[in-house]
Amino acid sequence: MSEIDASPEKSEVPEYAGFLDRFWATMIDTLILMVITLPLTMIIYGNQITIAGSRQLLGPWDIIINWLFPALAVVLFWHYKSATPGKMIITMKVVDEKTGLAPALSQSVIRYLSYFISIVPLFLGFFWIAMDKKKQGWHDKIAGTVVVRLRK
Repeated sequence: MSEIDASPEKSEVPEYAGFLDRFWATMIDTLILMVITLPLTMIIYGNQITIAGSRQLLGPWDIIINWLFPALAVVLFWHYKSATPGKMIITMKVVDEKTGLAPALSQSVIRYLSYFISIVPLFLGFFWIAMDKKKQGWHDKIAGTVVVRLRK
């Protein structure tokens, strides 16, 4: 049996996490990241943030704080905890589609980079979750992952 459900009395079929649960987990993660990144960016760049208005690159620390840190945090959470804090709160995890185990580091990186493929055509790769039988977004299909609900 896979790590998704190791108890014999329960069904072998995992409960895939749907679009709305995943959306709310993403909103939680975004809030958590903003609480960390916004103050740091304001400390370093001060009024440049409001002067910039439209989101333009403020400098090297902007890249580190607002692009690299979130990417690294998300990838490491997927790899080591199988979930970001938002997914943990909503009791979901990201697993390898075939084994049910935590995704490999390479899968986590591929999944993160594949978000851009899901985003570019009007977020269709994310809306795909609502229509797919395994509730996979394009990034999940590319990385070979699924998001499952944890059973009580």
